[in-house]
Amino acid sequence: MRSGTIDYVVIGHITQDLTPQGPVVGGTAAYAARTARALGCRVGVVTSARRDLDVRAALPGIAVRCLPAEVTTTFENIYAPAGRRQFVRAVARRLDATAIPPDWRRAPIVHLGPVAQEVDPALVHAFPLALIGVTPQGWLRHWEEDGEVSPCAWVQAQRVLVQATAVVLSPEDVGGDEALLADYARQAHILVVTRGRAGSTVTWMGETRRFPAPPVTEVDPTGAGDVYAAAFFVRLYETRDPWEAARFATCLAARSVTRPGLAGTPTPEDIAQCKRGPLV
Repeated sequence: MRSGTIDYVVIGHITQDLTPQGPVVGGTAAYAARTARALGCRVGVVTSARRDLDVRAALPGIAVRCLPAEVTTTFENIYAPAGRRQFVRAVARRLDATAIPPDWRRAPIVHLGPVAQEVDPALVHAFPLALIGVTPQGWLRHWEEDGEVSPCAWVQAQRVLVQATAVVLSPEDVGGDEALLADYARQAHILVVTRGRAGSTVTWMGETRRFPAPPVTEVDPTGAGDVYAAAFFVRLYETRDPWEAARFATCLAARSVTRPGLAGTPTPEDIAQCKRGPLV
């Protein structure tokens, strides 16, 4: 990475997640930024939140451009044997090209990480020289008056898929519609599907490969997909090899679920072990 400049820009809301233990900072932008920072990137986050949310305390060593809002995007995740129920309690301001600091537009890696329809899809065209990574889950979410989240059509899918370098999502994001995932794979340059304990699958140049996850004792799965995505984008930039990026990201994501919350972002030991080779 280049010295003295922002290498990895992630655009999306830092969130306040309601848990039985109290509110905690979360969101794709938080997990991805901390992961990219751990991997040696100089990271910039473009987000929006209430002024009283201490974003910088959760993101040490990371540059933050935060648009002040009346509310912080707030989620509540309820995990049960039948799966996760998710609720949106509040949403901060929309993020478009005017929110991006001019000198960040030259970053070599840009991650569009919407969580609540807040990122303008046109941003996929705003960084013509960058590796564009996309985690589209926030464009695939709809919520009713009570806030409960359900999958919805990705209106800008074709526009984003053909422009992005790599797209990372899960079956849960599309309501388990494997046919839709296959359709996305045909349109994308690289499509990654994260599958929890089953690891991930990657489709590139018409070939699909599976990357199994090592067995671990799960403590908290929140953020694992975001850790995976950031690790994949950084390793892809370093190696230009999607298979190696997937192997590495699968390893880091598996380790992330063994710790709660933002503590699941990679440690130096995690990174060293996962870079050494086979999954362990």
